[in-house]
Amino acid sequence: MKFFIDTADLDEIREAMSWGALSGVTTNPSLYAKTGGKLADFEQHMVKICEICEGLPVSAESTATTTQEMVEEGKRLAGLAPNVVVKLPIGVESLAATKTLAEDGVAVNMTLVFSAPQALLAARAGARYISPFVGRVDDIGSDGVASLEEIVRCIHNYDFGHECEIIAASIRSPYHVTAAALMGADIATVPFGALKNCVKHPLTAEGLAKFEADWEKVKNA
Repeated sequence: MKFFIDTADLDEIREAMSWGALSGVTTNPSLYAKTGGKLADFEQHMVKICEICEGLPVSAESTATTTQEMVEEGKRLAGLAPNVVVKLPIGVESLAATKTLAEDGVAVNMTLVFSAPQALLAARAGARYISPFVGRVDDIGSDGVASLEEIVRCIHNYDFGHECEIIAASIRSPYHVTAAALMGADIATVPFGALKNCVKHPLTAEGLAKFEADWEKVKNA
């Protein structure tokens, strides 16, 4: 399973890239807003991310609401850098836009997916990536992991005639990452804080503390 980082923060992306384990970046309007970014700087900000992650997919989300506007904005975003993936929320308008963009060679990441039928429609429309949300399903008292598993099984049942990868999104914890990997999700896109928690384990911390204490004994012997 590949790791994407779910952020628009340039420093977080740079640090995660330095680990050597990152395969891409996903962003959305909320994540960009958290950086304090302005509308006029949005496209240049996406370019900076693409430069940090040269050759790796970077999802930049369209905020258009009609099919035609999504197509126009999608093509403009795709023109910013060769590794831009246009992110669209699932819907009637965006399915039509995905079909047009895919036919023109523009990669689409269909987001805000919460059900297998939504995912199947996105795949049929030509989406390169499909992003089912896990944590947000948990938030409403349902089972986000079970929902993701249904989607992964349905998508992997079929050949859609183009490469289509599942991005497990709205990841909150290492447990979500493990569950996504066990069921065969292609990618997990993880916030920086949750990504750092994936590196940690209490027994690792305990072992390091013991190594350091024992080494102090060696130095002081």
